[in-house]
Amino acid sequence: MNSKEEILKKLAADGMPECPYPEFSFAPQHFDRPAEVFAQRLEAAGGRMATLQPGETLDEAVRRCYPEARTIASNLPGLTCATVDPDRVEDPRLLVDIDLGVIAGSFGVAENGAVWIPQTIRHKALYFGATALLIVIPHDAIVDTMHQAVARPEVDDFGFGCFMSGPSKTADIEQALVFGAHGPMSVTVLLR
Repeated sequence: MNSKEEILKKLAADGMPECPYPEFSFAPQHFDRPAEVFAQRLEAAGGRMATLQPGETLDEAVRRCYPEARTIASNLPGLTCATVDPDRVEDPRLLVDIDLGVIAGSFGVAENGAVWIPQTIRHKALYFGATALLIVIPHDAIVDTMHQAVARPEVDDFGFGCFMSGPSKTADIEQALVFGAHGPMSVTVLLR
């Protein structure tokens, strides 16, 4: 008998008393005002939330949120201020350093300010290479938790998708928080 077998034999002989598993009771978080919590958590992650005003067009909302944007890439229907159609761009590197990408998100998550972004454009480089992103989601599409988010059908059937919460950030370099180190420097979620 080798030493491993001896140790295992002694452990088995000591006979640890059986201990029943604890009961698993889990009550998911619920927010009375999920849009308000979403806005707070998005802001804590460095992003911001805007709302489409009554009578305001998507073009007007884009200009209100990003008045300085010169190059705007989007394939959203009804957006006429876009200067680049990302579906017509052959080389995804041409979408890097676009001033603003206006994209569709499926829904937001209140507990962490994240938005589910399915790939609805040809090159996902726009999501990570644009200087700023404006993500448009329906005003009533905010769930409370990630548990609810991953149970949604949009997350079940996709080629590529990701959760994004605020702009790109890192604090690896000299422990200084830097925005836009490897992605958008600004993220706004527009409730439509």
